[in-house]
Amino acid sequence: MNCYSATKGFPNSEVYGMTSQIRRSAASIAANVAEGHGRESTGAFIQFLRVAQGSLKELETHIILCGEVGLMVEAEVANLLGQADDIGKMLRSMIRSLQQKS
Repeated sequence: MNCYSATKGFPNSEVYGMTSQIRRSAASIAANVAEGHGRESTGAFIQFLRVAQGSLKELETHIILCGEVGLMVEAEVANLLGQADDIGKMLRSMIRSLQQKS
């Protein structure tokens, strides 16, 4: 996702607010997928994928809030939410695939 570039233009007053929240939740998605993949059981991997889904929902909420308060324009919000939807579909697909294998 383009979260880093989207938050680059945020005001300095948001460095520890929305900028940090968006970047951390976006990074958490990938980190949880990687950590789950490194686990020795399919069940643990699935659990980490579910945590990644939670981080994705957190990210979506922050993006929506940024649109509401004027930190992002509507087109940027829509673009990021579209990318988030695609990632959500991938996570759900991975979970279903792993569940069928176990």
